[in-house]
This record gives sequence, C-alpha cells and structure tokens, in this order.
Amino acid sequence: MLNRDALAATGGADTPRVCADAGDVSTSTRPTGKRTGTVAMPMPLRLLLAVLSGLAMGFAFQPYALWPLVFLGIAGLTVAAHGTRPRRGFAVGYFFGLAMLLVAIGWVRVIVGGGAVAYLGVVGLIGFEALFFGFGGIAISLVGRLRYWPVMAAAAWTGIEFVYSRYPFGGFGWTRAAYTAVNTPLAGLLPFIGTAGLSFVVALLAQCLAWLVIMIIGSRRSAGLLTRVVLTRALVPVLAVWLILMGAGMALRGWNPDPADGIGKTAYVGIVQGNVPGKGIDALGRMRTVTANHVKQTDHLMDEVDAGKYPKPDFILWPENSTDIDPTADVITHDQVQSAVDRAGVPIFVGAVMNGPGPDERQTTGLWWDPQRGIIARYDKRNLVPFGEWIPFRDQLLPLFPILKLVGAQSVPGTKPGALTVPLSLGGGPEQKVTVGDAICFELAYDDTIYSVITSGAQLFMVQSNNATYTGTGQVAQQFAITRARAMETRREIAVATTNGVSGFIGRDGQIEWQTKERTADSTVVTMPLRDAITPAVRIAPWLERGLAAGALVCCVIAVIRGRRRPGRSA
Repeated sequence: MLNRDALAATGGADTPRVCADAGDVSTSTRPTGKRTGTVAMPMPLRLLLAVLSGLAMGFAFQPYALWPLVFLGIAGLTVAAHGTRPRRGFAVGYFFGLAMLLVAIGWVRVIVGGGAVAYLGVVGLIGFEALFFGFGGIAISLVGRLRYWPVMAAAAWTGIEFVYSRYPFGGFGWTRAAYTAVNTPLAGLLPFIGTAGLSFVVALLAQCLAWLVIMIIGSRRSAGLLTRVVLTRALVPVLAVWLILMGAGMALRGWNPDPADGIGKTAYVGIVQGNVPGKGIDALGRMRTVTANHVKQTDHLMDEVDAGKYPKPDFILWPENSTDIDPTADVITHDQVQSAVDRAGVPIFVGAVMNGPGPDERQTTGLWWDPQRGIIARYDKRNLVPFGEWIPFRDQLLPLFPILKLVGAQSVPGTKPGALTVPLSLGGGPEQKVTVGDAICFELAYDDTIYSVITSGAQLFMVQSNNATYTGTGQVAQQFAITRARAMETRREIAVATTNGVSGFIGRDGQIEWQTKERTADSTVVTMPLRDAITPAVRIAPWLERGLAAGALVCCVIAVIRGRRRPGRSA
C-alpha cells in the first residue's frame, strides 16, 4: 500500500499552505517546507478539468471502449475536487457527471422521441443523475483532508455507485466503472470481488494517479524536492499498487470454481433472434409481426438442425418481447407460439408481456412453454425501466410528456428470483429436473438480482432482452459488455437472445463465442455445461460494497468533525 508519509503529504495535519485562491482551501497555517500541499487552482479551471475528465470517463464505456480513459477520468475528477470546499466540490462533481452522462447514456433520447419538450426530459434525467456525482465531489473534497485519502476516495466512488444504482425509482447503475474494465487484466478479479469490488479497484488505481499528480504539482517549487518526491515517495508506491493489482487480475483470469464440463451434464440451447420491423421507437409496434418473425426463424433453425448443421436443442431461447400480446388471452398469438413449439418439438423459453395482475397493468415475463404441457413456469421481471416500462408520477407527467403514453399500461415488478426448475430431456435422454436462470434486459445492471439467480440454484444462465428501441446507439454494446462482466463474475456461460441485436453466447471467461449483428434475423445452437458452483463474488460482493460505502460515509463525517475542531482548516 502507499507509503504513510507520502500519503500524509497531501492530507495530514502538518500539510503546509501552497497558495490559496478563490477555489482552494488552505490546509494548515504552519508552512514547514517539508511536505507538499493541495493544488492551487482557480475555480473555472477546476470546472474545465471536471468537464474534460467527465468526457474521458464517458468514452471509456462502450461503444467507444477506450478503457484507459476511465483512470484518467476519475483521476481528473479527484485533482479538480481535491483541496477545495465541499460546495465547490459539489460543482466540480456535478459538471463531471453532466459531461460523462451526456456521452455515456445520451442514447436515452430515443425513448422520448423528438421535440423540445422530449429533449427537455432527457436533459432533466441526465441533470438529475449528475447530482450523485456532485455528492461524490463533496466526498472527495472531504476525505482529501485525511491521511490515506486515495483509499477513502476510491471507497467514496464505490459509495456513489451504490446509491445511484438503487435510488430513486430503483436506480440506474448503467455507468459503473467496472463495466469499462471487461477487456482489461483487472477483469480476472471479478469472480472474487464482483462488480462493486472491481469498481473500487479501478477507482483506487485512478486515485493513485491523482495522488501522484497532486504530489508533483504541489512540489513544483524545488527541482530537487520534485525529484525526491516523485521517485521515492510517489512513483514507486504507485507503480507497486498498479503492478500488484494488474498482476493479480492477469493471474486469476483463468480461475474457475468447477471443471470445464461443470457437473458433467450438458444442455444444447437454441438461440433465436427473429428481428423486428422498423427501428428506434418505431420498433415498439407491429407486435404480431415480431412474433411471426420469431416463429419463422425458429422454423429455419430446425431446418438446419434437420440438415445436420446443429445438434437438436434441448430447448430454445426467445428474447424479451418476442410477443407483446398475452398469449393466454389472445388466440392468434397462442397459436403462433404453439406452432413454433410443435415444430421444434422441445420447450421454448418465450419472452412475453402478460396482462395483469390488475386492470391497466402488465408484467414482462419469461414463459416456459412445453410442447405437451403448455406453460408450466414463468418468471416476472423484477427490475423495471423507469419511463420505459413504468412511469413514476404518472398522473403528473403524462400531461407534460404525451410521448410517455407509448409506454402503455403500467408494468408491475415480479417478486421471485429468476430461477425456474423445469423438466428437460438432455441430449434426448430421460427427463430430469434442471434449474434455468433468467435475467431480463435491464436487470443485468442489478447485482442483487443477478446474485439471487445463482444462489437460487440456477444451473444454466439465460438473458432475454429487447434492444429494438436502441439499435444504432451505444446502449446495445454497453449491455453486451455488462453481460460479459456477469459471465466472468459468476463464472457461468450466458446465452443471450434479443429481438434484433445483439444476441450471442458468452463463455464463462467473458469471451464472445457467438454474436449476431443488429437488425438481422439469426439463430444457432450452443453447448452449455450445467453448473452449480458459486463464486466468492456472489457471496461477498454485496457486503463488500456496503462496507466500502459505509466506510466512505464515516470518513466524510470524521473529516467534517476534524475540520470544525481545527480553526486553521476550512469547514
């Protein structure tokens, strides 16, 4: 870990004043000349650095995937917020959040259509989510007063992710630092510390860079001092932390909790992407055509099976919203799906929108449709998309944003984990019970939901999704990257079916073994070992995240108390 004296150089009680201006906080009234201090930077320059850092962070996410920028982005935020007052830290963090989110989730514009009022809604959403990063700026400015602040600042980043992934309206944890790291050596840490732990590691490495920069800038008064600080107090420990964490990730990349063949049983899973008419928000309509397309592609897949191109699947995976009409209430839709099941001769895991449980309500559901028994199991989506599947403050917002009427009936979340125990005949053998795990689209971003699928006994892991509205935007690539992170985290192969992109098959090491293009019809049969091992991440990551968040909060409180007790410090 970082040298104690070196860390104290930017946060200890004896830290001297470098120089103060309208944007800086003097950290001591006793200049000893022995240690460096905070960075003197006017507020406009801090805000500019925050915006540039936010842009860098945004481009670290898919579809750009410039992952080294995640370290520069978080480090830049820390340099801009370090040593300033909390209210200025909030402004720095808020500008960072605005810039990052405009790049990273600008694709939300497609859900609201066009027009000035619709774009105002997008700006409002991004402006609201940026508030969390404003609070992050406050936290960084506070913990920067303490010793070992890089560790505390990394914990503060994890704490901010913890909060905005849950609040309000269920949260929006789409832009977590861990998701930028799926192509880095650090990804090997995922099965041990999970998504939350990896976000902390990414933030810690970035804080080391920020600490190095602050040390260099703070010691610029003397070339001799600069050389000593950089080479003995800063560069060496920073390199050590980077090498240790990167090396650990690389060494653990190939670790798995069970053999390649799992528990010795294998399922052949058909994946069908039927495609949809139109694109963008237009793809929400023409529901019967969407179902007909998936029936047609299933028939095509079985023709290829009959020709010997693929082994016969034990079941077939259809995507979320492969029918937006309740097949138990509509005869035509029921007959469409049943025709596909009859042709396949095996169960189809159908993504459907079901009526109820109350009037003008609906549920997004995975239906296990057996050829002889019909629907024998269902999973109701638990994490719904605010303003996409349900509308908070519906009565107040519909008059202001008429486009929201396209959301339709209010969706109701499910209450049980997505683990369905169903009868399957593996490889044409005798029927046996198999537990199939399911996550539907937006749920991929929720740790607790994913972990509950595994701890409920899922032996196979499916993802059903409908990206039709977002084709041609960065959302599709971002979701696929999140799915890869979940495969590495749980060490489970994942079969992904979407309506029109991107479907695929991901190995337990996160490697893409099969992938479709957007706006096309495609299908295949993949081999999936049944697994029952549970990684350490599934067990400890929730507690690790809560512990880091609580620790960051405690450190912020301590910083406030110490600042009030010392008149030489700013509160």
